[in-house]
Amino acid sequence: MKILSPAKINLFLHICGKRADGYHELFSLMCCITLFDELSLQIDTGKTIEIHCSHPDVPADDTNLAHRAACLFQSKLDSAQGVNIHLEKNIPVAAGLGGGSSNAASVLMALNAYYDRPFSKEQLMELGLTLGADVPFFIFQKPAIASGIGEKLEAFEAALPYQILLLYHGFNVSTAETYQNLKFGLTNDQKKPTSNSLKRFGFNPAHHLTNDLERVTVPKYPEIGLAKEKLMDLGAIGALMSGSGPTVFGLFDNAETAKSARQSLTADKDLQLFLVDPILEADPI
Repeated sequence: MKILSPAKINLFLHICGKRADGYHELFSLMCCITLFDELSLQIDTGKTIEIHCSHPDVPADDTNLAHRAACLFQSKLDSAQGVNIHLEKNIPVAAGLGGGSSNAASVLMALNAYYDRPFSKEQLMELGLTLGADVPFFIFQKPAIASGIGEKLEAFEAALPYQILLLYHGFNVSTAETYQNLKFGLTNDQKKPTSNSLKRFGFNPAHHLTNDLERVTVPKYPEIGLAKEKLMDLGAIGALMSGSGPTVFGLFDNAETAKSARQSLTADKDLQLFLVDPILEADPI
């Protein structure tokens, strides 16, 4: 089985508070994009689950989320079969794009399809949540308004008519440290929409494009703020850090302007650039 595993961006991200169990409550609009890791799965008769990855910084053991997803699925199914996973990484690692969570979700969906769908989508999402808060979103497979710790998902049906240019600087940001250093008194509620207003009026970059985690990450990594400025100078209608960073994206309402912006930035060898589209409806696995 070969599966494409997409990245995501947060079109806004508000952190609403911290729970007693250490998780943070959030409110976000999440969308998958056409940047993919490639997963190959082979079922064998042994009990071993193995993973091999093209990226040296991605663990090839039971700490890998895709490996953990395969173990969890086979355990719940009570299957004695092993799984060999090869992961070709194209999504930058620890970059705020959800690559690890997407890989885990893709493994769960692929194995569910292979075994003739023993679990419903809702059951798969429940399994995914035990692996990570973003995993259910990737099983949901459409743009979503997320709340709770990210597991409460409402489909977002309005148009997202943008081309998206991603800028990745090649360094990693610790999600755990970013959340630990977040001061709730500094978060920005001025642009915080409601689920009802989003469904009624849609997403408006001028009003909604904000990320509370920038207040922690941008002062520590000024490259992020500079990247946002570059994108705006090159014609983006809005720019934002995705997730806990450090990836920054610009939204363009004109494809030629987006291509021109990408071309203008190619001379900067410290940047990885990805020109992508939002995924409004994923192909079923």
